[in-house]
Amino acid sequence: MIKVVGLGPGSIESLTIGTLEILKGDKKVYLRTEKHPTVDYLKSICIKFETYDNKYEEYNNFDDVYRSIAEDLIEKHGIYGDIIYGVPGHPLVAETTVKLLLKLCEKNNIDIEIMPAVSFIDAVIQSLKIDPIEGLKIIDAFDIKNQILDKRVGLLITQVYNVSIATDVKLALLDYYKDDMKIQFVRAAGVAGLESIREINLYELDRQKDIDYLTSIFIPKDLEATKDFYDLIGVIDTLRDENGCEWDKHQTHESLKKCLIEESYEVIDAINSKDEDNMVEELGDVLLQVVFHSQIGKEEGFFNIADVIKGVTNKMINRHPHIFKNKESKDINQVLESWDKIKIKEKGFSSYTDTLKHVSKSLPGLMRAEKVQQKAAKVGFDFNCVELAMEKVLEELQEVRDVYKGKNRAKIVEEVGDLVFSTVNVARLLDIDPEFAVNYTIDKFINRFRYIEENARTKGLDVNKMSIAQMDELWNESKSR
Repeated sequence: MIKVVGLGPGSIESLTIGTLEILKGDKKVYLRTEKHPTVDYLKSICIKFETYDNKYEEYNNFDDVYRSIAEDLIEKHGIYGDIIYGVPGHPLVAETTVKLLLKLCEKNNIDIEIMPAVSFIDAVIQSLKIDPIEGLKIIDAFDIKNQILDKRVGLLITQVYNVSIATDVKLALLDYYKDDMKIQFVRAAGVAGLESIREINLYELDRQKDIDYLTSIFIPKDLEATKDFYDLIGVIDTLRDENGCEWDKHQTHESLKKCLIEESYEVIDAINSKDEDNMVEELGDVLLQVVFHSQIGKEEGFFNIADVIKGVTNKMINRHPHIFKNKESKDINQVLESWDKIKIKEKGFSSYTDTLKHVSKSLPGLMRAEKVQQKAAKVGFDFNCVELAMEKVLEELQEVRDVYKGKNRAKIVEEVGDLVFSTVNVARLLDIDPEFAVNYTIDKFINRFRYIEENARTKGLDVNKMSIAQMDELWNESKSR
C-alpha cells in the first residue's frame, strides 16, 4: 500500500489530524520537497522522512523530475512494502507526481490511498474572500499556453515558481487581457507571517521581488476586461433577435454574399498597402460575415458557428497527416500533392474533370482560369514552353479577327474568351499573377489618363471636347515620362 498525504498550503492549522497520525507511524515517509513551511513543524515533532529535492538538480525539466519521483516510489514500495508519500497542499490538486503515481500503481497492481487534505486553493479562496460557485478556473502556470482564457470566470494560476515562469504567464495573458489589467499577486496564502496578497497591474507581474514556489496569481471575473469571440457572437445574436436592428434581422445568406466578397477584397487592399491597423479592421469585417452567416444557419436549424469551426478544424487535421498522424518531413511540393489527393478523396471526385469543375465559378475570371490551368497542368496537359503559349495567343487573336465583324454574337464571345484564356496561360508560365498584372495595367492606365486630364486643364482644354489625336499626344507624353 502507498498512502499519499497532503501537507496543506503551509500553515500548521491546515494539517489534518489524520495526516499527522499517519506520518507519526512506523512506515517509511517520503516528501516530494522539503521546501514547504509545514516541514519545519514535522521536524520539530521528530517525524523522520526523506525528500526528493535532489531530483530537481538531477534533471533539466519538471516532467523528468516528476516521472523519476513516481518511478522511485514504486521501487521503494517493492523494497519496503507499505510507504507514505507527502506532498504540499492536496494530493489531487496540481500535483503531477500523484497523477503519475496513480497510473503506475494501476499498472503494477499496487494499492494506493489518497488521504483528504486542505489544498492551497482553499487557502486562496479564504484569503481573497471569493466564492468559487461564481466561476473559478484553475490553471497550472506550466500549461498556460494550452489553456483558453475566459473573462467570464475568475482565473487562478498556480505554480508561478520564478521570474521566468512569471514572464511566460504574463505574455500568455497579454494575448487576451490589457496590460494594465488589475490582478492579485498571492504568495503563501494562509500562512501566518509569510502571506502576501496585493493588487498589481498585469504588466508588473514578472517585476515582483518575492516570486517563489508559493506564488499564485488571481484574475477576477470582469466582463469588461476585453472583447472576445463570444462577445461578437452575442452582438450578432442581439441584432438578430425580435428587438434587434431591422436591417440585420432582414439579412439572408443571399443578401450577404456580396458583402463577404467585398470585405475579402478590402483585406487584400490592406495587405497590399502593408497597413496593419487596417488589416485588423478588415479581417474583423470578414470574421463578422462568417459569424453572421453562422447565426442565420443556427436560426434556420441547419448549422451554427460550432459546426463551422469543427468542420474546418477536422479538415486541417485530416489534410495534414504528416503533422497530426504519421510524423514525417515533407517539402512544400509533397505537402501540396498530399493535400490534393486527400481533397479528391474527401470530395468523392470520380474523375480529374471533377476537380476542374470544383474551382469556384464566383472567382474573378482570370483567377478561375489560372486555377483550372494549374490543375490541368498537374496531369501533364500544358504547354512545354511559354513560346508555344504565345503562339496560341496569336492563333486566338486571328480567330477573333475572323469573326468579330460577323453577326454571330455567341461566336465572338467564345473567341474573345479563348483569347483571354490563352493570355492567362502566358502569364502563368512566366510565373506572373494575371490578376496582379491586369490591375497593374489598370493603375497605369488611370495614372496616364490623369496626366491627360490635368495637362488639358492647364492648356485650357475641355477633355470632353478634345479629339482622340490630342488625347493620344498627351498619352504618349505620359508614356515617355
